[in-house]
Amino acid sequence: MKTLIGAFALALVAPVAATEHEASATAEHYKIDTRGAHAFVQFRIPHLGFSWLYGRFNDFEGAFTFDPAEPRNSSVEVTIRTASIDSNHERRDNHLRGEDFLDTDTHPEAHFRSTSFEPTADGAFLMRGELTLLGRTRAIEIEVEQVGAGEDPWGGYRRGFHGRTSFSLSDFGIDYDLGPESRVVEILLDVEGIRQD
Repeated sequence: MKTLIGAFALALVAPVAATEHEASATAEHYKIDTRGAHAFVQFRIPHLGFSWLYGRFNDFEGAFTFDPAEPRNSSVEVTIRTASIDSNHERRDNHLRGEDFLDTDTHPEAHFRSTSFEPTADGAFLMRGELTLLGRTRAIEIEVEQVGAGEDPWGGYRRGFHGRTSFSLSDFGIDYDLGPESRVVEILLDVEGIRQD
């Protein structure tokens, strides 16, 4: 797996790319519920080998398709506004937005698009896709597990997943020296979608 540092932040909803799989009669289409704050793009990275530094991206949108009958037909696409990085420390966040890390003035968005979605166990999947960050596109793998699905109290239908991946900062050209213990960033994803059809 690869590592990505607090370099996520999504923009306007990016519709899932149309594919032949979406023609399936059992495919369900979801909009990620960021408006209700039921989705999170978080990260953590070791701080000098003594503890973990946590953060998140506050501004992102996306959509996914899930096919319960044939999960391999599922897909997701997300856009993140990188300037929305939030590590609960203003001075650090300003540094992360600068040229040493996310360079948000030049690269205001990061983008992820899945390329495959494979069942690995009951309720667990391996998703592969392409992450574009700082103008570089790299293949990453995300371990995914379904949290749950069903009707909500407002007459809608929701489905939620948890994902985890990691990658080296250098994969996206981030070479700022944070020490030998802090070269890989872990990304934690919690996504709740509202069915649109």
